[in-house]
Amino acid sequence: MVVAMLPLAAGCAGAVQQQTALGQLAAQADAAATPRLDWTDCAEQQLAGYECAAARVPLDYARPDGETIELALVRQRAGDPQRRLGTLFAAAGGPGNSGLDWARGGPMFPGEISRRFDVVTFDQRGVGASAPVRCFADAAEQERFWSAMVLPPADAEQQLAAERAARAYAEGCARHSGALLPHLTTVDAARDLDLLRRAVGEDRLTFTGGSYATYLGQVYGALFGERVRALHLTSVIDPAVYGGDTRAEIAGTAAGTAEVFEEFLRLCAQAGRPECAFAEGGERSELVGESGPGAAEKAGSSGTERPSVTLTTAAGPAEADVERLRARDAALLERFRTGPITVGTGEQAVRVGYAEVVQAHALLLYDPRQGWPALAGLLAELDRGPHGDPAPVRQALAGGATPLDFLDSFTAITCADATLPRDPARWPALAQETPAATPDFDDFWLYMRQPCAAWPTPEQDARHVAGPWTLISDKPALLVNNRYDPATPLEFARRAQQELVNARLVVVEGGYGHEPGGECVRSLRERYLIDLQLPAPGATCTADRAPFAS
Repeated sequence: MVVAMLPLAAGCAGAVQQQTALGQLAAQADAAATPRLDWTDCAEQQLAGYECAAARVPLDYARPDGETIELALVRQRAGDPQRRLGTLFAAAGGPGNSGLDWARGGPMFPGEISRRFDVVTFDQRGVGASAPVRCFADAAEQERFWSAMVLPPADAEQQLAAERAARAYAEGCARHSGALLPHLTTVDAARDLDLLRRAVGEDRLTFTGGSYATYLGQVYGALFGERVRALHLTSVIDPAVYGGDTRAEIAGTAAGTAEVFEEFLRLCAQAGRPECAFAEGGERSELVGESGPGAAEKAGSSGTERPSVTLTTAAGPAEADVERLRARDAALLERFRTGPITVGTGEQAVRVGYAEVVQAHALLLYDPRQGWPALAGLLAELDRGPHGDPAPVRQALAGGATPLDFLDSFTAITCADATLPRDPARWPALAQETPAATPDFDDFWLYMRQPCAAWPTPEQDARHVAGPWTLISDKPALLVNNRYDPATPLEFARRAQQELVNARLVVVEGGYGHEPGGECVRSLRERYLIDLQLPAPGATCTADRAPFAS
């Protein structure tokens, strides 16, 4: 009997330790002074109509009276002051996206939400105008570095180059931002958020965030659950794997990306041409990559040859067409592993490498309205090789590119949270753990985090939140996820619902891409944030529009 109870006792002790750790992290924030916000009309033309302020928060919450950093905030005043409910904090995702950039795009949450709430967004610490991470002496050095970076690598030579680059990059970040890097965890950002809540005079937090910002919201809930009024989370991260098992999170993301790409192929075959340029019927080329006839043997001898995607979908009238598209894409990727391919001829020709193509596969899937047609055009022209039109290729690659300042912030915050080995030489072995069905996508998501291998901060520290994630609040969180999301697959949202316990999940059926939208989703958001009204358990939305719809 005593032996049988040991695991239970150990589990209880672990839970008590975790709760104690959460309490200590929260107490450090409580000991910090409430920032003073002096709101003034924003001077920047793109932020005309907003109010701007800066909040001073501790650099290190273990020393709440020590050095501070400044966070940039933007406020959109409630359109109906007489019926104002309070402040809604809207966080940008990434990590590394700028809340101020979001505001620069136009009014935030037009409609009833903007009438009833002051909407406040901000740049998280390490991002944009809030003590941004710097890893280079100037923009020119940054441009040179990232232009030479090839991630994911296609062969052993590129893997060695990636290891050297990871070390050099980490050294640059330590040189230019060394004092900041240890204090960029999401726990630090969540404690900043609680100080901002206090600064605007709210007793409880009303929060909305998508993608990475759902993790920020969940960390806040773990630390300060009793201070939550509403958590509205879209494109949901599973907090247990994001902060607890990064390799599992990468594998799950890669599987989700592969699932959505399979849907891309199915819907492309169904739509046909001209709606989907990659559909059967176009001119194709049989050329090999530029590295020559022996390149395939070279790739195989390096140990990097990988199986192609062979996911299975339900049989249907277009299954033979889907299989042909799947085979064409797999053949393209295999050709790219042997070397770059040139599309077009003469001065307008564009040379494309494996890393660019894999990145475009993954990132253009985020946006079914513009990204999917761009990806279809890219694949069609790559398939034609020298006979292809380079213009759609340039357009698609630009659409799948990542802003350089984002990369520095993304890397610093990701590495602060990640549970990955601090050893670049172990990366090829990590890549070989890839599930057989998702090698290219898995490599992409893994090597996006390659600099973490040489990062100058510990893999884990006392600020790491390991749970419990149960939301201690009198109102459940509202989670919303597309059925097919390439970055935060539905399985993540389902697990998050289980871990939060106190949460309601709505699935957008027929929803594709990252971040759900449509009238049903907007209506749910308004009812929840304004009236704290939850949909019925098991409620769903239906997407307003299908990809490739004419």
